[in-house]
Order: sequence, then C-alpha cells, then structure tokens
Amino acid sequence: MAYGDLNPPTDSIPGTYLKLDIRNPHDWAAVHEWVVSNWGGLDLLINNAGVAGGGRIDVASMEEWEQIFSVNLFGVVRGVREFVPMMKAQRSGHIVNVASLAGLVHPAGMASYNAVKAAVVALTETLGHELDEWGIKASAVCPSYFRTNLLNSSPPGADRAVGMVIGRMVDRSPFGPADIAEAVLAGVERGDDVILPDAAAQGAVDLKRSDLAAYNAMMRAQARKLEQAAGE
Repeated sequence: MAYGDLNPPTDSIPGTYLKLDIRNPHDWAAVHEWVVSNWGGLDLLINNAGVAGGGRIDVASMEEWEQIFSVNLFGVVRGVREFVPMMKAQRSGHIVNVASLAGLVHPAGMASYNAVKAAVVALTETLGHELDEWGIKASAVCPSYFRTNLLNSSPPGADRAVGMVIGRMVDRSPFGPADIAEAVLAGVERGDDVILPDAAAQGAVDLKRSDLAAYNAMMRAQARKLEQAAGE
C-alpha cells in the first residue's frame, strides 16, 4: 500500500507501507521494484492519493490549478504508466482510478476540481478501451462527499467561501471511508467501468441524465448561494 506525503494510520490493518510521492517518477520506480521483488506481479492498482481544491474562476490562482493537476491527474498518469507494462506482460489486472462525482456533475466554484476529475474519468474510459485486448480492466470511482481527512491534508485555497461550503458538505456526509471502500470492492467484482458508490452520487447523475433543465437550474441556484455566502 502506498501513501503520498501522509504517514500511514496507526490503526490500519497489517500491511507494508512505502513512501510514495506520486509526483515523483523515482518513487514510482522504487515501488515498482518492490512489487516485482515481493509479489512478482500486480492484480489491482488503485490510484487514490489526491488533494482537494476548487474556487471560483476569478478567485482561485493559477498556482492552485497547476498543483491540483500535478497531483490529481499526472499522479494517476504516472501510476498507470508505471504498471501497465507489467499488467500487459501478465495479460491481466485491474486499474481503479479514484475520481469524484465532480468528474460527472459540475457545480459552481469547483472549476479546477471538476476539470481534473473529469479528466481522470476520461482517462479511465480510454484505458478500458485501450487495454481490453490485454485482459486489463479499468474503473473510475465517482463518490459524492464523504468524511475523510482530505481537506486537512490539502493546502487552503484562495477562495475561502468555497472552502467553507465544501467543509460543511464533508462534515454532514453520512458516509465514511469504509462505506465507500466496500462499494468500490463490489464494483470491482462486477467489473463496473464507473463506480458510483453512494446514493447521492447516483441521484445526481440520474438527474443530469433525465432532466437536464432541472439539473442546470439546481446548479445555478447553488452558484447564486455561493456568491451570497462569499459576500457576507
């Protein structure tokens, strides 16, 4: 199991923890070498590490945009590129890229996060087509808000109003990591291309597909509330 800059949880299940800055190709190469030496192959690659982000288009800085793409997209690309040759050689494997509901549903104030997670969804779909003949599957995980330490481990953005709104949504979520992990494993077993691990995510996607006018009205009402909150 590999983490980014975070230390592994002390109450986690037994396992091996390796230092992995997902932006660093040398760290990826070291993990690859460990996998070869200890396992001889890889059945499941989960690209999960990431940072939170967002902000209205005229508030969030370009540095924030570059940071979130460096971690949330290019970190995934590096992981896939590192292990796809191994999976091709063994003609099997499953790649799970953790995206977000933001990759499918695009609320105001979240342009950078929406864009990068949509890119992860598109990348994953492409991999599913490209690697099918090698017996390799690819799944994108698209949860709605759930309780994690992601906000605590991400640098605060320039748009504080968006940060406060997201923080409240995370705190109010009835879902924790164990709930999402269970749904992801079930989706992997089914071979789902896109895994929507909670009812809120499924409901939002269903609304966008079935009633685009209602979806747009809801998103624009949310945008107005965000502007009001920012002005208070």
